[in-house]
Amino acid sequence: MIKKIAWETFKNTGDINAFMELRQIENLEKGIEEDNVKCENKWNSIIRK
Repeated sequence: MIKKIAWETFKNTGDINAFMELRQIENLEKGIEEDNVKCENKWNSIIRK
């Protein structure tokens, strides 16, 4: 979704900075999701013990 918004913004404005900022947000969201999965896996392993 963010990739589409970033691309449309870039196409409409030609502003590469807007595109790059939206891509950074996308990367941050991926990082947060990965961290959540790691924490969940760690929590599940603690509960099983």
